[in-house]
Amino acid sequence: MAVIFKTQDEIQKMRVAGRVVRKVHDRVREICKPGITTREIDVEAQRVIDESGAVGLFKGYPGPTPFPGTLCISLNEEVVHGIGSDRQVQDGDIVGIDCGVKVDGWCGDAATTILVGEVPKDVRQMCEATEHCLNIAIENVRPGRRWSQIADLMQRYAEARGYGVVQEFVGHGIGRSMHEDPKVPNYANRETRRHDIELREGIVLAIEPMLTLGKRAVKTLADGWTVVTKDGKASAHYEHTVAVTSAGAEVLTDGN
Repeated sequence: MAVIFKTQDEIQKMRVAGRVVRKVHDRVREICKPGITTREIDVEAQRVIDESGAVGLFKGYPGPTPFPGTLCISLNEEVVHGIGSDRQVQDGDIVGIDCGVKVDGWCGDAATTILVGEVPKDVRQMCEATEHCLNIAIENVRPGRRWSQIADLMQRYAEARGYGVVQEFVGHGIGRSMHEDPKVPNYANRETRRHDIELREGIVLAIEPMLTLGKRAVKTLADGWTVVTKDGKASAHYEHTVAVTSAGAEVLTDGN
């Protein structure tokens, strides 16, 4: 496992990319209303990225077929990697927005889940728990901690409340490339501890918990990208790009 450490100057360059990601999130939150299609959201995100002088990281990403969208837009039972289409957002939907961009050779990557109108209470609480898992991670990032300790805290919090913790998709290192070592799981077991890392100053991680309202099992649809819950229940996804500093965690995609 070859973790690439970043200097403080490089981390600040990643913050520039992070600001663009946050700008996209803010704009999408403004327009994500009942009746808008996910394709319209995707087009607007590309406009904001272009206007900012950034390059989107997702469109054309290699897979079964090159990923066709600017964003990953995942509604309700869709966990990650949803593709913009003619599907209209409805009152009561939850809309996962995942955005990655590169600016001057450095990447930023973050996800949020937008609650549209009157979202059922149990779904809303699941979204809040997912975001709280991300906050647990951020609060516990510091040099000297092992990632499995943090993943264990996230998993215990989620499972104690009856939520499923998706294990097929995990966070990752990030820097000049969107996906670098190490892998950053949101759970801990014997296998993940065998590949554990000790957090050290200069490591930058994309931390991205994904919870489900029902069982944690997922499947990929025939488009080769969209991942949904097998039981059809809702799922939420939150993510920040986070640098490990001597003082703890520095969130690079919070817009600051």
